[in-house]
Amino acid sequence: MDLPVLNTANARKHMVDSQIRPNKVNDETLLDALRTLKRELFVPAALADFAYIDEDVPLGNGRYLMEPMILARLLEAASVQHGEKVLVVASGTGYGAALLSMIGAHVTALEDDAALRAIAARVLPSEIKQVAGKAEYGAQAFAPYDAIVIEAGVPEIPDGLAAQLAPEGRIVAVIVPAEGAGTAVRADLRGNDLVVTKLFDCQTPVLPALLPKPGFSFD
Repeated sequence: MDLPVLNTANARKHMVDSQIRPNKVNDETLLDALRTLKRELFVPAALADFAYIDEDVPLGNGRYLMEPMILARLLEAASVQHGEKVLVVASGTGYGAALLSMIGAHVTALEDDAALRAIAARVLPSEIKQVAGKAEYGAQAFAPYDAIVIEAGVPEIPDGLAAQLAPEGRIVAVIVPAEGAGTAVRADLRGNDLVVTKLFDCQTPVLPALLPKPGFSFD
């Protein structure tokens, strides 16, 4: 017996109406982009039917497509305006980068995993700059950025990213400590300092490259 084909238009509407809007996301431009962009294109074909669940979707090699509600809240907190320059760090298959482009940002997508970049290359519009590189180093060649979005959990905001912000720029990320719950934050550049504001509690997988390396014990 054939399985029913997912109605993706209905799935996107349900995602917005049941997962995102009830969780304090009210920006209509962002909501319109979420209703329009085909999230299933940004996951492996075998997982297309799981693209709209309220969970992180595995992409392989310890990487995930961030849960829709968490990503939507981060993007709204970034307060990106039309025409601003945005760097998406750990951009994965490009879903967050595509949403930001749809709301009018000039987007650079930074990703170290070649397999994920290959998926992104098939679906992202040409106006999005795709850059190969490690999250902690950012993409200096296209700096400064009005906003930086880290699309994965991190133990802390990498120091090098703040140096790539424009004056009054901001970073949004999910900080996940070694133990305990994660926290979504917005960090605003004020002079030479980052002023960090807690947004909401959440959990999302940490970028594998930034996980603490296991040490050796001679006990």
